[in-house]
Amino acid sequence: MLNDTSTNKLLSVKKRLKQALAAQKLSALNAASKISPKPVEDVTLFRDAVKDVTPLTASPDTLFKLKPKPIPLQFIRDEQQALVDSLSDHYIPAHELETGEELLYLRDGHSPDILSKLRRGHWVIQAKIDLHGLISDEARLYVSTFISDCKKRGIRCVRIVHGKGLGSRNREPVLKHKLRGWLMQKDEVIAYAEAKKQDGGSGAVIVLLKA
Repeated sequence: MLNDTSTNKLLSVKKRLKQALAAQKLSALNAASKISPKPVEDVTLFRDAVKDVTPLTASPDTLFKLKPKPIPLQFIRDEQQALVDSLSDHYIPAHELETGEELLYLRDGHSPDILSKLRRGHWVIQAKIDLHGLISDEARLYVSTFISDCKKRGIRCVRIVHGKGLGSRNREPVLKHKLRGWLMQKDEVIAYAEAKKQDGGSGAVIVLLKA
């Protein structure tokens, strides 16, 4: 059995252990309180940081959608009308080769060899259009637009199918004769000649454009 002295010593040791444990818990709580975030202070800091920012009034989806550029429809219509107006149906050529019904033309100032080469197929046909089914105004716009586009693309030799007029009133090749005048009015056209049989014969024309 323990005597009174030993008992008192044991109680003293237990007391000191309890005090030490209590001190450790208090120390741990103080350390945790220093590390843990302070919600109120954080919110205040954030508000101070963004106080000068203007809030968005639309959703992000709306803000970042790219608007398509407007199509200049009136400008396109004006350009097309200018092309149509630039070609007359009543043009009287100053220089035209007398070849009967054959379409044949050489712009003044160019060598006659050009026509010979064109008729022999010297230049490769790079583009073509067909005027079948078009009325006069439609065909005129189509021809003018086509030649202008070929000039931009650097195309030299083209074929235009105008038809033989078998399906027209009085079976006359209306577009064939109008096309002759239209081509003469285009500065881009150097010469033209009736196509070979395999390329359409009297129903088509081969046109040489400026380089």
